[in-house]
Amino acid sequence: MGEKTVSSANETKETGEVQTKKRFIIVFCLFIGIFIAYLDRVNVSVLAANDPFLLEMGIKGAPVQIGMMMSVFLAAYGVANVLLAPIGDYLGPRKSMMLCIALWTVSLFMGGIASTFTIIIASRVMLGVGEGMYYPLQSVFVKNWFPRHERGRANAAWIVGQSVAPAIAMPFFAYLIGHFGWRSNFHFCLAVGLIPLYLLWRHTADTPRQHKSINKAELEYIEAGQEAAAPAEAALPLGQRLKGFIGNFNFWLLVFWYLCLQCMYWGLITWLPSYLKSARGFSWSEMGWLASLPFVLSIIFKVSSGVLVDKLAGKAAYILMSAMFVAGCCVYLGAITEEKYLSAVLLSLAVASCTMGTPVAWTLLQGLIPAQSISTASGIMNGIANGLASLAPAMIGFFINTTGQYSAGLLCLVFTSAAATIAAGILAIKRA
Repeated sequence: MGEKTVSSANETKETGEVQTKKRFIIVFCLFIGIFIAYLDRVNVSVLAANDPFLLEMGIKGAPVQIGMMMSVFLAAYGVANVLLAPIGDYLGPRKSMMLCIALWTVSLFMGGIASTFTIIIASRVMLGVGEGMYYPLQSVFVKNWFPRHERGRANAAWIVGQSVAPAIAMPFFAYLIGHFGWRSNFHFCLAVGLIPLYLLWRHTADTPRQHKSINKAELEYIEAGQEAAAPAEAALPLGQRLKGFIGNFNFWLLVFWYLCLQCMYWGLITWLPSYLKSARGFSWSEMGWLASLPFVLSIIFKVSSGVLVDKLAGKAAYILMSAMFVAGCCVYLGAITEEKYLSAVLLSLAVASCTMGTPVAWTLLQGLIPAQSISTASGIMNGIANGLASLAPAMIGFFINTTGQYSAGLLCLVFTSAAATIAAGILAIKRA
């Protein structure tokens, strides 16, 4: 593979043709898309700490119902990943992603006009369906558009949008809701959601060969660094595609690790604003800024891990193991410490540490799965992980309700991190 890449580079020099950079425009479009998607999904974390919203919806002092706002989203998201992701293997990622954006636009309109908690729940379910189809398709774009040795950085580049969005959203939504009311955050998200729709329509294509503006130099560079494609694979039915990876034990270890990550991630970000405000006594303004800290740190951690996984070929599982071990330690220390600022920093580090494994996990998956099955495999991994992780926010709410203490809900996540560390350790041994 390396010889082909060098050969392609030499041919470019000989012909004098400078590569276009269309693959970087693609990854920019993916970044904007996931940035907007995460604005839409985390806005209820701020609403969970907003008394006017809770009173109007009739869920003030009801932690299980508050947790359900994220849980029903994740449940629908998980089901859509598994059942609808194969659509991306047939329609192609571009058309499928545009359809997804149309669905989540309708869901945000419903949230903005909601008069009952039932309508809020219905809007969250629809958002879950739309974003559940959307997420795995980004991995298809990376698989199609980047040579293997650039995928770690490419994955980090779009995945970092998952952290940039909530880092901005927490203080911004706190300000927006505080000054204009809770409905304003749905209106804002609906408007900006049209941006990725335009970018997908105007600037992307399913594969480099289908892009009208890419030149021969960049096309040859991309294709020289990719795996050899099986010519007949695109015509295989779903059952045959599944056989290519369904019995792969490494794949299922990765799925389990990713499940643990999602449980910790969604459990923490759903309850962190309420925890900071109610359990630790921070003001509404302080809560908004401190709730963004995990995502600011995550940006640094994700970028670092994306570069690291490209450099440490074959050692990805060790990064996954370290990420969840450190995250579990931080959650434990953050829950038991008496100092509120130290607690906020430790819980922020927990989120950042576990999410640094996200680009590593997707890079590992893209190396395990054949190109024409990547949407299906991505959907299964992301769907199972997020579908089962939907229990985490409601489960934490249950522990809070039962014990009367937020720390009890947080401490159950320590066991999740321990299980993930063991799974990654086995994967590291098997791939050594």
